[in-house]
Amino acid sequence: MSKHVLLNNVDHKDLRVITTRSAEYGDNVMLAATFPGEFRNLQAHYPIVFRKNAQGQFEPVALLGFKDGQNLFLGKQGWDATYIPMTIERLPFLIGFSQDRQPMMHIDLDNPRVSRTQGEPIFREFGGNTEFLERMNSLLLAIHQGLAANEPFIGALLQYELLESFVLDIQLNDGSQNRLAGFYTLKEERLLDLNGAVLERLNRAGHLHAIYMAIASVSNFRALIERVNKLNADER
Repeated sequence: MSKHVLLNNVDHKDLRVITTRSAEYGDNVMLAATFPGEFRNLQAHYPIVFRKNAQGQFEPVALLGFKDGQNLFLGKQGWDATYIPMTIERLPFLIGFSQDRQPMMHIDLDNPRVSRTQGEPIFREFGGNTEFLERMNSLLLAIHQGLAANEPFIGALLQYELLESFVLDIQLNDGSQNRLAGFYTLKEERLLDLNGAVLERLNRAGHLHAIYMAIASVSNFRALIERVNKLNADER
């Protein structure tokens, strides 16, 4: 369940946010929604792939695991990577909209991170924003602007037929066979066939850099598989 309300310094003056990273606070997720402007930071740790959302539209995601509820970057010491995807880091905050469609900061009061006794304070004693809240506000703004860039980016990928479905068959060290399906990746052969004029258009639109970042990120699948092997070995 969730309870999204407009954040204000009267009703929520005593609220705090727990920043510890663990399954207890909802971090046990398989993927994180993302956008082209975040690809540079993500590609150092996570495979960036594409999926169709509930509306049948393509969207980029960072893979954190191979099955629902699995985040291979969660450990006893918290999040085992130097960068956390923005759409996860921003929780329990989210963007709502006023009647004139202006973005406004909301909070999910039912999120397990929300507390009155522990964590980072949201407001100062006399009502001003804390540095933590200012950072979250900046994060939400970056997400809002970044997600808006997904539509033209995906449109370009579809226009030039750069997306293809893939299946990843995985044999783990314990001999078990696993399969990842239902996702899409960039078609490198097709990219190589594009002429200079098309590549220039992609570059001028800011898409080419993101394309190469997503392609580079695929090398992280090997590290993700090794995380599964280590997890299985630790559980034995």
